[in-house]
Amino acid sequence: MLIRKAVSILLAITAVSFLGRASVLSAQETAASSPKQKVLIESNGTVQVPARSVPLSTFLSPEAKSYMTEHLKDMQNPELLKSDNGVPRFMKHYLARDEEQFALNRKDEHIAGVHVYIYEPKAGVAAENRHRVLINLHGGGFSGCWPGCAELESMPISAIMGIKVITVDYREGPEYKFPAGSEDVAKVYRELLKTYKPKSIGIYGCSAGGMLTAMSLAWFQTHGLPTPGADGIFCASAGAFGGDATYIAFPLGEARMPAGGQGGGSRLGYFSGARMNDPLVAPSNSPAVLAKFPPTLLITATRDFALSGAINTDILLTKAGVDSELHVWDGLFHGFFYNADVPESKQAFGIISKFFDRHLEKD
Repeated sequence: MLIRKAVSILLAITAVSFLGRASVLSAQETAASSPKQKVLIESNGTVQVPARSVPLSTFLSPEAKSYMTEHLKDMQNPELLKSDNGVPRFMKHYLARDEEQFALNRKDEHIAGVHVYIYEPKAGVAAENRHRVLINLHGGGFSGCWPGCAELESMPISAIMGIKVITVDYREGPEYKFPAGSEDVAKVYRELLKTYKPKSIGIYGCSAGGMLTAMSLAWFQTHGLPTPGADGIFCASAGAFGGDATYIAFPLGEARMPAGGQGGGSRLGYFSGARMNDPLVAPSNSPAVLAKFPPTLLITATRDFALSGAINTDILLTKAGVDSELHVWDGLFHGFFYNADVPESKQAFGIISKFFDRHLEKD
């Protein structure tokens, strides 16, 4: 189910229905509950909820229900979480399907000394996109998933929208630290500005790549680079992870408990030594920086541990006067659109393509 805006209402509903793996109890059920089943409230507001069985969302397509079940089981298989040549094993069949169904040419190149893959449709870039380009920043926790995540985020959009997509192999941890990634993105962007108008360039990414998208926009501002035409922050926020989703969405979406505490960004080695309240690390800390963002598309899901951060980013961007558009899918998880065969993924790709088509200048 696609839910737009008014997402603070969704979060409230989600907190009631999912917190501590609980589903909503009717008034009669609550009254009949035994003491062991009661919800307990601590003096500091912490809620203790007894264990409950949580079924898949009734709003999911049949394909998504099978996909969700597969994902939850995969997340509990240590062998499938390992990567081979930058491709997590559980993602390999997604990548194979993308290669089957999307007719694309891929070039392995360097732009301004930064390694990139460049995707273009085999049939050629669509006429309306000849003077437009997208930059993709891949997910992977600032510590991997090149080229796995990069290809899964780039191939469908290039094919569906009929546009050139440049995915950036930016420097990551643990070998490199902030601001290495932002510097690499800026190098590529600066070079593209020699060929494309800034308002004809879009930038997007998922998870760490979504965070880096926001960070790059802040970096552009402080280094005299013009604002691009539009951006997409997917499965991420303009700051660190945290909020209710750490406790609600993580176990329901990833079939395991979070590593502990909130604010996941500070636990990533790439940020060791960085000030996590620095707007170049977390632009959400600066209303002035956010106010200069271009039109922004946010995509997340109710079982995405980035849900709270995405909602908060939308609220802050809207408050800052930015054209912010938030889409939330019920019952799906972090980076759900990596499986391009699922109807919900196709919906997401359609929204992404229409968003950039709407906001990027054509010539």
